[in-house]
Amino acid sequence: MPSRSGAVHVATTKRTYKGRVYETHLLRRTYRDGDQVKHQTLGNLSHLPPDLIETIRRRLRGDAPEASGPWEILRSFPHGHVAAVLGTLKALGLDSLLASRPCRERSLVVAMIVARIIQPASKLATTRALREETATTSLGRELALGTIDDEELFEALDWLFQRQTRIETKLAKTHLSDGTLVLYDVTSSYYTGRRSTLLQFGYSRDGKRGSPQIVYGLLCNAEGCPVAIEVFAGNTADPKTLGPQIAKVRKRFGVHRVVFVGDRGMLTSRRIDDELRDVEGLDWISALRADSIKLLASQGVIQPSLFDQRDLAEVVSPDYPGERLIVCRNPLLAVERARKRSELLAATEKDLEKIAAATRRTQNPLRGEAQIGLRTGRVVNRYKVSKHFELMIRNDDFSYRRNEAHIAEESALDGIYVIRTSVSEGTLASEDTVRTYKDLSKVERAFRSIKTVDLKVRPIFHWLDDRIRAHVFLCMLAYYVEWHMRRKLAPILFDDHERAEAEASRGSIVSRAPRSEAAQAKDATRRTEDDLPVHSFRTLLADLGTLAKNQVRLANSPGTELELTTQPTPLQRRTFDLLGVAP
Repeated sequence: MPSRSGAVHVATTKRTYKGRVYETHLLRRTYRDGDQVKHQTLGNLSHLPPDLIETIRRRLRGDAPEASGPWEILRSFPHGHVAAVLGTLKALGLDSLLASRPCRERSLVVAMIVARIIQPASKLATTRALREETATTSLGRELALGTIDDEELFEALDWLFQRQTRIETKLAKTHLSDGTLVLYDVTSSYYTGRRSTLLQFGYSRDGKRGSPQIVYGLLCNAEGCPVAIEVFAGNTADPKTLGPQIAKVRKRFGVHRVVFVGDRGMLTSRRIDDELRDVEGLDWISALRADSIKLLASQGVIQPSLFDQRDLAEVVSPDYPGERLIVCRNPLLAVERARKRSELLAATEKDLEKIAAATRRTQNPLRGEAQIGLRTGRVVNRYKVSKHFELMIRNDDFSYRRNEAHIAEESALDGIYVIRTSVSEGTLASEDTVRTYKDLSKVERAFRSIKTVDLKVRPIFHWLDDRIRAHVFLCMLAYYVEWHMRRKLAPILFDDHERAEAEASRGSIVSRAPRSEAAQAKDATRRTEDDLPVHSFRTLLADLGTLAKNQVRLANSPGTELELTTQPTPLQRRTFDLLGVAP
């Protein structure tokens, strides 16, 4: 594999033409490609004064600067993170996916994607960061954006939304194929305004019950690479978003044989019967709800003897014709659920005991079935365990007790979950089916990155429906770049860069995925295998930002200016090598 690092130097060549000697001074990078030494010309310095050329030559050799200095640094722009993200975006060909030919709108959208990764902010704040006079990075200069109006980014966002269908189709062509697995999940983000018709009150995953929200569903390939995203009104139920995604994959993307992977709240029995079952070329992988598992246990389909030798087993039920049911039991999950149930029961009893004490106090005791029932109703299901209690409410007394039989019945199913699928065993074995369902965590990881950790889709500053859709799509494109960067940078991040090796040593697919030895070593020492500090993705970007591009003016020639980039640190050089881009 070719080495991308190399020494930068000034190369001087001479040639004679008609009795005159001409000198050319080139800024070059010398690097090794296998057994060959190659040279890359970075710029022509021949137009600079000879003393400046000599100074640049000495400084690139590592000589100390002169005490007085032949130039002055006018301004420094954080540049390393821009070079890493922008270089990756271009290496992926995402700029060409946006538009085949360069144009102003494409440059502005590229700028917004890169800015969303390195410095997420509102569009107006991004505009200020890109302007020459208020620039906070080198991004505007790298893309030669020049003067930017406040409205330009909004217009570029409209331009992007008009091309979303075409861009997603191209991404699908690259990352999906016939017979592929498609991971699909839904999340929501709250909104503090009232103007968009997308904004509706619904189930808030952000815990903001008093704020309207939008719902959006993300399609990924089996590896978790994002392909398409769609925004729905905030009161749209998860299963109702499935139909448009099936049509999108099969009709627009042209993938006729596909396996949809969704959680139990998405691929419900009703949705499967109405939209998936008996559709040629369409299969699914999902899981059963707790009430369905309880019903199978009452019918004797799920029995403790299933797990005498293994922690998973296949069963059949007439309630699920043409489907395979893979019953799994995770002992660690069983212990955790038992612990949590015990804590929730104790917390509920503490609240109920306060009501019982209020009925027994001598001064102003709580009286009346209605009043006692009202107080009880406020707390009994606070922790979602009211089904495990029996309440006795009388006019002047209140008591409670645990329904031990009901608790024991639920405890018997602790740690048990059931995967349902229409995919035949010859196509996907039991272990592989369970692994595929667990891969939905990759979509959840994408949502965490898009919503909070890295890209911060919220707060949403737009009022128009299409601009909200374009904003969410922009965040997906930013995650597309970040996803590829994380894969390449895994050796110097806390991510497990040898996960395949860990999976190979995994005792059971039902158990928690182990960390590889290399990842455990990084966790323990906070150092990489080549003794560099381990970073998260965000702290690595911050470190790259210390690599600056300096705007330099010659002290003896005020009209002459040039740009010089600081030398990368060993960690920064390693980062650019892994990404395959130059700083």
